[in-house]
Amino acid sequence: MVNIAVAGGSGELAREVVEALVAVKKHEITILSRDEGAARDSMSGVSWRIVNYNDKNGLVESLQGIHTVLSFVNQPVVADHENNSQKSLIDACIIAGVKRFAPSEYGCDEKKDLPFWAGKIEIKSYLQSVNANGKVLEYTLFQPGLFLDYLASPYKTAKYVTPLDTFIDFQNRRAIVVEGYENAIMTFTTVHDIAGVIAEAVDLGDGEWPELGGIRGNRVTISQLLEIGERVRGRPFRVDKVKLEDLEAGILNTSWTLGKQHPSFTEEQAEQLKGVLKTVLIGTLVSCAKGAWDVSNALNLLLPEYKFTNIETFLSGVWEGKL
Repeated sequence: MVNIAVAGGSGELAREVVEALVAVKKHEITILSRDEGAARDSMSGVSWRIVNYNDKNGLVESLQGIHTVLSFVNQPVVADHENNSQKSLIDACIIAGVKRFAPSEYGCDEKKDLPFWAGKIEIKSYLQSVNANGKVLEYTLFQPGLFLDYLASPYKTAKYVTPLDTFIDFQNRRAIVVEGYENAIMTFTTVHDIAGVIAEAVDLGDGEWPELGGIRGNRVTISQLLEIGERVRGRPFRVDKVKLEDLEAGILNTSWTLGKQHPSFTEEQAEQLKGVLKTVLIGTLVSCAKGAWDVSNALNLLLPEYKFTNIETFLSGVWEGKL
């Protein structure tokens, strides 16, 4: 049995993970939330604590007796790229004697071409710095690649996570591909498997978590993904080719672009961030070409019995019978 605190536990992915943890029926689970309304949620098998990430002493008190902290704290997109909320949480974990910590990561490895994830880079650096003179906090960066569920957009295949558009559009049988990088590798993992692996990872008692916690559900090239798309959707995809040098210059010449914003954006943020979807698309394409989404299999090796959902099986189930 592990005493687990889930920070930002009212978010979409966090709720998927919490339900997976509850299903194990062996852990004490506490959700840390800034939202008093969320604490009235009817989710069973968990307790709630309202926290203020600017109150380090209060955080330390809330973390007394906690073994593992899983963070899903949302990084503001237009401010706080230093991610001070998570830094305060890390500091409080150390003072409170928390053994294991996982920051709000849940994506690819290298992020220098993804400016909207600057806060994740900052937190990785901060975790390295707190352990620079000897390990004071064990941590892992859970990196499952891209959520496979996004390729089901607009259909929702997870209980809570909202489907988002990507550069491979299965609904409209179209794709945007970086010319010359058709064999670039992407990792896709279902939300169900991400939650399942994390639920098993918190129960690993022997040894330490790897700092890079790659979760490799499916490892495919862009060409292979398009071939899967053709089989699943019944005909070839229309492919827009773009040049890497154009993307790096901020130029996106395509016949279509992304159409959905992340649900964490407020209406005010969405108005401020009219170019965010273009930035997300360019960043994803550039980082894919440079290998950022070819994550490690560190958690696969630690959990060799875990059976991941096959990408073609998943997509066939989603798109069967749909026009």
